[in-house]
Amino acid sequence: MFAVFKSARKALHRMVLPGALLLLAACDTIPGAGLGTGPGINTSEPVPVAILVPGGSGVTTDEILAQSLVNSARLAMRDLNGASVDLRVFQTGGDAATAAAQAQKAVDEGAKIILGPVYAASANAVGNAVADENVTVLSFSNNSAIAGGNVFVLGQTFQNTADRMISYALGQGKQSFVIVHGQDSAGTQGRDAISAAISRQGGSIVGTVGYALSQQDVIASVPQIRSAVQGNAADAVFLTTDTASALPLLSQLLPEAGISSETTQFMGLTRWDIPPQTLSLPGVQGGWFAGPDPAASATFSAQYQAAYGDLPHPIGGLAFDGIAAIGALVSQGDTQALSPNALTQGAGFRGASGIFRLRPDGTNERGLAVATIIDSQVSILSPAPQSFGGAGF
Repeated sequence: MFAVFKSARKALHRMVLPGALLLLAACDTIPGAGLGTGPGINTSEPVPVAILVPGGSGVTTDEILAQSLVNSARLAMRDLNGASVDLRVFQTGGDAATAAAQAQKAVDEGAKIILGPVYAASANAVGNAVADENVTVLSFSNNSAIAGGNVFVLGQTFQNTADRMISYALGQGKQSFVIVHGQDSAGTQGRDAISAAISRQGGSIVGTVGYALSQQDVIASVPQIRSAVQGNAADAVFLTTDTASALPLLSQLLPEAGISSETTQFMGLTRWDIPPQTLSLPGVQGGWFAGPDPAASATFSAQYQAAYGDLPHPIGGLAFDGIAAIGALVSQGDTQALSPNALTQGAGFRGASGIFRLRPDGTNERGLAVATIIDSQVSILSPAPQSFGGAGF
């Protein structure tokens, strides 16, 4: 168990969640207040785009991710509606200082926009390195803490997920929530995102229980969770944890303590269908979680597999997202197509993981589906929306 938590801490520190996009289409631009202008481009020539990937670290998982990101970006370049991209690949080795140096090199060589890097610390360093160059960074991180200024995060954020889940729960008559979170950075950020969503949408927080990332502390938290649920007649328990951390243990112990989705709805901030083995856990049956449009994501995966003979990395499609969005904007013939104002159009883009849009604060909003698990199979409760229902934020 301790080894599992150690692995989870490393993964959560890097703050990356899955997502993929395909065939994005730009709509009318909505100006964003206080954003830079971005570099002007010549739309009749290939637009120089740098992609920063974690290759060169010697870590197998980083190398696999790096290749999937590059493959996904190149897949997107096949159909850009007349636009052309000159993609230039830079290896960061998963290191923040190297990433910053590579970003500066990319801009010196003419890059007009930067895709990546993956890890939050590296993305923050890159943003700082090129801030004075008027260059936008579309990072593959999902850590909202680094968003803002010239840095956007493309990964599915906790706030986006929490907002979608709470909106659905309230619509199902759930009003009172107990938040259960790890006491690490990811857990507390998740707790705060859930709290903000509940407060903003009119629900009630009737209990908050935190635990340290150890088996002993998770076990010790169960009586506290039971007391918070039963003592306040809570409608739902919202968990920040994932499969690599405390979800398997909590999903086992809470029903044994008399708390289950049959009596009090379990909700998750992370995807409970990754890896697939999670679906067989008895405690997650009937639980709710959010994810990208499954049909759209399947289309992207099929096209990637047809092109490269393998499935994409869970976050590899974020590179497709960035390239396709750039191409959709450049194809409109605007020399300021890569400005933050253009990138933050309210109507957003459409792709393989569904609709998404970038916000002026550097975060993003994605159209998510709400799912449950029945007999170890995923069942969609609420389909992903197909539009944002308006141009503004």
